[in-house]
Amino acid sequence: MKWVTRARPKTDRIACPWLIRRFIDPDAEILYVPPPEVLDTSTREGGRSFDAPGAEFDHRDGRCTFEVLIDDFGLDDAALGRLARIVHAADIATELDTDPAGPGLLAIGLGGLDVESDDHRLLERAGFVYDALYAWCARQVAVQPA
Repeated sequence: MKWVTRARPKTDRIACPWLIRRFIDPDAEILYVPPPEVLDTSTREGGRSFDAPGAEFDHRDGRCTFEVLIDDFGLDDAALGRLARIVHAADIATELDTDPAGPGLLAIGLGGLDVESDDHRLLERAGFVYDALYAWCARQVAVQPA
């Protein structure tokens, strides 16, 4: 399946493709396009749109797109839930202080835009960051008392 979103990803548009490929659609093809072209490209390509105005999956009820995907696909995973709080804090400007790891993830996302001009290469490079964060989150939820 083709998944279409806005070009120049930093937080949600990096986290969502990682989530999609890891937990929803391992063979997903991610298309980064200019913002005004997201919906038309998705329709033309028979794909699914995300993190863009009017997209199938976008911010909803105060949640970022990463959280919406987790809910819509019924991904019940405590480590993903922990990671979602970090992504939310980094992605929603007014919520940055809601998780101590949020500012760090935002810094990585903004810095990534400065060091990598190719969106697909940026996504590839950021995969390690999200793999590592997910592993850290899994450790965190494993040691927390019930």
